[in-house]
Amino acid sequence: MDKKRRIEELDHLKIFSGNANPDLARKICEHLSINLGNAYVGRFPDGEIDLKVNEDVRGADVFLVQPTCAPVNESLTELLIFIDCLKRASAARITAVLPYYGYARKDRKDEGRVPITAKLVANLITTAGADRVLTLDLHAAQIQGFFDIPVDHLLAFPVMMKYFEQLKTEDLVVVTPDVGGIKLARNYSKGLGVKMAIVDKRRVGPEETEVGFIIGEVANKNVIMIDDLIATGGSIAQAAYVLKEKGAREIYVGATHPVFCGSAIEKLSAAPIKEIVITDSIPLSEKARATGDKFKVLSISGLLGDAIMRIHHHESVSSLFV
Repeated sequence: MDKKRRIEELDHLKIFSGNANPDLARKICEHLSINLGNAYVGRFPDGEIDLKVNEDVRGADVFLVQPTCAPVNESLTELLIFIDCLKRASAARITAVLPYYGYARKDRKDEGRVPITAKLVANLITTAGADRVLTLDLHAAQIQGFFDIPVDHLLAFPVMMKYFEQLKTEDLVVVTPDVGGIKLARNYSKGLGVKMAIVDKRRVGPEETEVGFIIGEVANKNVIMIDDLIATGGSIAQAAYVLKEKGAREIYVGATHPVFCGSAIEKLSAAPIKEIVITDSIPLSEKARATGDKFKVLSISGLLGDAIMRIHHHESVSSLFV
């Protein structure tokens, strides 16, 4: 591709960001060597969202970076209003880039009289005017099927794997803190060429879990515990204590989304964990930054940037993981 054609195509590629994670959006733009789109996202005196796109997007291929992280309802509403604004400004295509997809825990009716919020949010994003979605490590992979528009589901696996391979730690075992994470943990155990173990976890309340027993050998092993997100930190902390009781040596944790709500930072800081490896899908809180070197943040900006460019050029996204 000659330079003139590339410049013309990049003129039609625009990336914007809401207030949820502008630092990640800037890093994506740096990776692609383009400028972040100019938009104002503020508030009216009564707290309603005020938004204006300050540049022409007519006929453009627009990517809007906005994880629906805390404050969740603010971030989600910003996303919907921003999409509506871009649609009314005649953008040719709008891709909602959701590094973290909130409201994903309720993906089915597991008891009577409860909503399926993961489906509701999918409907809202589609109705607002998004043409496609680019997201990362969904809490449940079947959420892709809740959308009636194309969904590109990325995995943080290549970014995490590169880091764990560099550790060059011997006598490793990959551990999943619950049965639901077996498939994710298997990817890491296969990639690292090590065995896998499972922590049996039972949920005894909305924010409380109980660790039962461990399936697999962890005695005298260095452990990498893998999960898609860390919310309250209770499951990870409890699992770390049990692993230590069973003779595990150093314990590392890898999780894509650092939700870290409530007393999560305190629980994780006190737990026998050497390092917690996370991504910048969600901005790391000041409290977590103040803990020192226990939290290691890996950037997914390159992964998202490469996916955005492939979507823009109508190329395969799945080939990023081959």
